[in-house]
This record gives sequence, structure tokens and C-alpha cells, in this order.
Amino acid sequence: MSQEKLAKEIVELVGGEKNVESLVHCATRLRFVLKDDAKADKAKLEKTEGIIAVKENGGQFQVVVGNKVPEVYSAIGQISNILDDSSDKEKPRKAAKGLGGIIDIISSIFAPLLGVMAGAGILKGLLLIASNIGWLETTETTYTILYAAADSLFYFLPLLLAVTTARKFQGNMFVAMTIAGALIYPSIVTLKSEGTPTDFFGIPVILMNYSSTVIPIILAVIVMSKLEKFFNKTLHDSVKNFVTPLFLLVIMVPLTLLVFGPFGVYVGNGIAAGLVAAFGFSPLLAGAVMGASWQLLVIFGIHWGLIPVFINNVAVYGQDGVKPAATASIFAQTGAAFGVMLKTKNKKLKTLAGSSTLTALFGITEPAIYGVTLPLKRPFIAGVIGGAVGGAIIGQAGTLAFASGAPGLLTLPIFYGPGGQGFPGLILGIVVSFVVSAVLTYIMGFKDPVEEEIKTESTTSAQQSVRATNASDENVFSPIEGTIVELSEVPDPAFASGAMGKGIAIEPTVGRVVAPFDGTVTVAFKKKHALAVVSDTGAEILVHVGVDTVKLDGQHFVSHIKEGDRVQAGDLLLEFDIAQIKAAGYHTVTPIIVTNSANYEEVIPQATGQVHSQELLLKLSSGNDQEQK
Repeated sequence: MSQEKLAKEIVELVGGEKNVESLVHCATRLRFVLKDDAKADKAKLEKTEGIIAVKENGGQFQVVVGNKVPEVYSAIGQISNILDDSSDKEKPRKAAKGLGGIIDIISSIFAPLLGVMAGAGILKGLLLIASNIGWLETTETTYTILYAAADSLFYFLPLLLAVTTARKFQGNMFVAMTIAGALIYPSIVTLKSEGTPTDFFGIPVILMNYSSTVIPIILAVIVMSKLEKFFNKTLHDSVKNFVTPLFLLVIMVPLTLLVFGPFGVYVGNGIAAGLVAAFGFSPLLAGAVMGASWQLLVIFGIHWGLIPVFINNVAVYGQDGVKPAATASIFAQTGAAFGVMLKTKNKKLKTLAGSSTLTALFGITEPAIYGVTLPLKRPFIAGVIGGAVGGAIIGQAGTLAFASGAPGLLTLPIFYGPGGQGFPGLILGIVVSFVVSAVLTYIMGFKDPVEEEIKTESTTSAQQSVRATNASDENVFSPIEGTIVELSEVPDPAFASGAMGKGIAIEPTVGRVVAPFDGTVTVAFKKKHALAVVSDTGAEILVHVGVDTVKLDGQHFVSHIKEGDRVQAGDLLLEFDIAQIKAAGYHTVTPIIVTNSANYEEVIPQATGQVHSQELLLKLSSGNDQEQK
């Protein structure tokens, strides 16, 4: 599938361009913030060719596409206005709260910088090696030029964070960059370096070194974006375009230097000191915990909370002793994927595990985790064990990171410091983590998909004949009692247009949804307003109670099923209070959609007027019977 086609499929399946509040990407994932998660078709996305996995973490709807993520991201920009900051967007959804909200903010701010940060980190690491072994002298102009290329991102990091934070909080990114520029302006730097007593209208200013810092500018831009919205609402349209920036600069630059700057630096240093103390207390234990848990943190998106700490350590101390142990976790999952490749007899899985192993060696573990180790379960556990062993070795060796970058083969130079101290321990740790994980995966084994293939091949020809006959047509019995309504009359364009699939609608008179046939529940929405069932012969039916009822957040609904449940025709799946839903201002007309309509030649309604539960509602025909005649 071409990147343009994949981009189009993704935008469509996340609910369309209008459902996207924002989009950023990291090394392997498209990270959407959606206005309504219920409009995204997670099940179809996961089945789409070119998509490895779909995850919902930290308020983000994450589509894992692997190494081709920059191309897909760019293609989305070409076929839509999603990446256009100037495009008119609808009011964004309410932000996530608590830990999920914090993770969403951090990931949105740092994800766009990870690629260039890794590249700059590799270059910085190579320069460290070159200078340590005498290939380049630090006094040479060649070294100076290359070091400027490697270090400029980190030195001017507040400027880049100003841009990504302003995008996240919908503030003016140029004002944000100007505030960041003031923090590292030469005359301010000179005041700090010379120790000049500084005040602002008599208020003492505690000057800090703000180059490479993280927290001060993020705090400043968050507050700036709130003030900007206030001034834009308050000031007249004829003056707000230049008066608002004026007020923001006059207020925010002094306020940042007086409050946010010192506070942010102290907080960042405090968190970093705490983690450093943990490694100082027991580097072996701390390394083992980090090595075992890093990929678990990545899966849940919690690792974003530690990335600013790594960057802060390098900025403040010139080195970081926490991050190296996480490298063991990367190579452990790589080893687990390699073990799967060696053991499996399934050709497709062997190919996937082999390509995922190669990708993971360079720090991109999502294909290995979501495509291989996690679905097979035991290999992932083997990776956690291998990561703990390797992390313990690296922690005990006292390995340090001297630049930022995602751990992988190419970024190993960032761990090579003066005299190479701790670097041999890193190499030993990642080798051990890889080997232990691969061996454990091979010994522990896993349910090889090849077993299912053999079982399928042993099915008798008579059973296959019955299966083929059943697949040619399908009877769908009414899941609801009520009055038949034409699908085109449903007050929701997504259903009325047939974009979701062919089908029919019912205005319910009884608030019960039952199974339309024997099958399996494939989707049970958390808001309880909708569900999907697939029949034993492959018909996929979506029942969506009412229009926009997702906004009720589960009120007036009682679900009796969960995803994966086996159901028989007529089994009770869902109950809902018709009167309460209507009182809340929502339509109760219920679309019943054949989401895989394209698999059938005809979707033929079989009922008109009043229909009772379990009466024949739709007949699906693939046309196979006609061909046989």
C-alpha cells in the first residue's frame, strides 16, 4: 500500500479530518489527539495493511506504523489540513486530566523533537569518541564546526520547546520563541556569568543558566497561552494583533525570570537528584528495575515523564546515569524477537520477527513488541527478565550518557565518555540482555501460529463445503424492537450517507439490544452506546444506539457484554433508557450497519413498519449461489 493511500485510510478511520485536534509523530507512531475517540474505528485500523498496532495512552490515539512514520505523516499533511496551524479548527475536546493529561502534554511537546535530537546526539557522541582517542583535537576549527552542529539543538532547546508547547496549547509560537530567546539573550547570559546583581523595578532577580533547560520555558508558554486568549477576547480587533504580543512580552519575560525560571530549574534539578540518589544507593538494583520496566513504561506512555529528566541531567550535569540502564530493555526485546524468529515454523511470523529484530537493533522496538513479543506473551516476559539482568550490569558498571538520543546501535557513542569509563559495562549489559532474552524465549516457547494452520488444513472437505455455503449468504435478525427507518433518514451524515456501510435503522420502542445471530462481540464501546458483533460466517454488524449518544458518557446504558464474548442469537447485549436519553436531548434512532458490506453483493432489508426483536431484518447475499447455478 502506498503512503498516500495509507494516510487516507488512517485519516478516514480516526473519524475524519474534523475529528483530529492535533497530530505529532515520534520514531514509529502517529500520535493523534481526537475530539471524540468513539468516532475512531480501532478494530479496522488494526486490520489495515501497514499498521502494526493501535494504542490509546495518555489522552492520545496512537497509530504505530514503524519506520515509515515520517512519510505517512507527510502524506497526511498533503491530503488534509491536519498539519496546517493556520487552518480553522473546531473547538477541541476537553483535555485529559491527571496522569493521562500530564503524559499527553509531555509527549506532544517532546515527540516532534526526538528525530533531530537522536541525530544530534549521535553526532555529539561520535565527537566525544573522536576527541578521546585523538582523531580530532577540541581546538581544531573542524571540531568547533561539527560540535556547533551537534550542540545547537541542546543549547537552544528552550526555543524549540517554545514552538512545540505553543502548538500544544494553541498559543502564538512566535511570541513564545521571543520569550525563550530573551532567556538566553547575550546580555542576560552576561549578567549571570559576571554575577551582576540584577533587579526588575527593585524586585531581585535570581538569574539562572537557561540554555538547554526544559521546565522554565514550558511553564512560561503554558501561562502565556492562557493570557493570550484573555487579551484576544478583551482587546478590540483593531489593536489586538500587536497589543496582545506587547502585553505578553512585557508581562511574561520578567515573570519567567522572576518566578518560572528559578522554580523550573529547582524542580528539574530536584527530580534529577532524586533519581541519581536512587542509583547511588544501589546501582545494581536501580539498573535492574529500569532495565525491566522501561518497555512497560513505553507501552503505557509513562516513559515520557522521564525523558525531560534525562535531558535535564545532561544539560545541568553534562551527563546522565539513569538512561543507560533503559538501553538494556531495548536490546532485551530485540533478543526476544530474535528468539521467536529462530523458533517459529510459521513463515509469516518468521519474516516479521526477523525484520522487527533488525529494526529494534536501531532503537525502534514497536514493531518487535506490538507485532511479535507482546501478542505471544512469553517472549515479552523473557524480554523483561533479560532487560533486568542487563540493566543490573549497566547500573553496576556506572555507565553514563553524555548526550540525548534514543538507545540503539547507532546511538551507542553517546555513552562513551572520557576514558571510556563504564562503556565496556554497557556493551556487556546489552549483549547479556539480548542473549538471555533470546535463549529464554526459545526455551519457554510460545503458541506458534503454525499449529493453527495445521489444524485448519486438517479440516474435512465436508466441513469446508458447509463453511463456504454459509459464507455465501447471512440472515441478520433484528436486535431491537421498534419502527423501521430508512438509513438515509438518520440525522447523522456518517450513517445516512452509507459511509459506514449499508444497513437499516430502527426507532426503538423497547430499550434492549440482543444478538442478531450466533457470533462473537468484537467491539464493546466504553461509553456503552454501541457495539459490534461478527457472525460465525464473517458478517460484521454494528449497532449504534441513538445519535451523538457517546456524549452521555455511559449514562442511561447498561452493558451485559465485553469484547471477545461468545453470544447466541437473542442473547441480551445492552439495555438503555429511551425516555432518559430523549430527555437529555438526543435522538434514539438506532442504525444497524453491515460494516463489511463490500463483501456482499446485496444487503436486502426484510422488514418494514413495526419489527419485533429476532424477526428477520436483513439478508446478506454474496452472489455465490447464483454463480453455482
